[in-house]
Amino acid sequence: MKPIRVVVQGALGKMGREVINALCRESEMQVVGAVELKVTEDYLPLPDGSGTVPFSSNLDYIITSCQPDVLVDFTTARATMLAVRIATKQGVNVVIGTTGLTTEEVSEIERLATTHKVGIMIAPNFALGAVLMIHLAKIAAKYLDDAEIIELHHNQKIDAPSGTALSTAKAMAAARDKPFSRPAKQNKGQPSRGQEVEGITLHSVRLPGLLAHQEVLLGGPGQTLSIRHDTISRECFIPGVILAIKKVVKHKGLIYGLDTLLGL
Repeated sequence: MKPIRVVVQGALGKMGREVINALCRESEMQVVGAVELKVTEDYLPLPDGSGTVPFSSNLDYIITSCQPDVLVDFTTARATMLAVRIATKQGVNVVIGTTGLTTEEVSEIERLATTHKVGIMIAPNFALGAVLMIHLAKIAAKYLDDAEIIELHHNQKIDAPSGTALSTAKAMAAARDKPFSRPAKQNKGQPSRGQEVEGITLHSVRLPGLLAHQEVLLGGPGQTLSIRHDTISRECFIPGVILAIKKVVKHKGLIYGLDTLLGL
């Protein structure tokens, strides 16, 4: 069986490097090309010492010359949208780990997947523990009427609230048959309590020293429930990315959320 040929966009980023390292250890996959915004060399050495792959800031060129089955993208929303338009036009499946995509952008991605008959996977979070956190929060949301979410990330993260926090709030609201309770409105001049999404207040923290963390807090008379996930290293995202690559080549259309692949 031929290995799945993969191009990584954002190859020099923290997640891009982690993905390439992992792919080099996968016998069923092969890194065949790499893309980065600023490139000074024509070839990127692979971390396992097995050789080099074509390296460019021109995704169109890399896809044409490397003929990948899948493009893995961990960049920015703007770069991702351009990449999806290029990749789908050439019949390449896409796995997207970029956050901050708007509803309109996700709709466009879905249209492109359908039009060009390719598979596209978008996951707000590839960590299996984070996916389970959302699943457990959906269950708890049916029984407790008050909820807030605190998400904490490194200070280089651009979007806030995080994609995971937004997805969690929407999933929790969808699991209920009535709106969440809201606290009494504050008087003017009081500090903001965060952004309200689906009746849940989301609080964003951005500090050096953090990676990715989220706590879902639910309350009821005389009790509270906390569901928390902590990312210790980016290594936790890799099993989800590998699973997505394997599944997306067998699918046509958009898959949103790793929970879909896990059957949750």
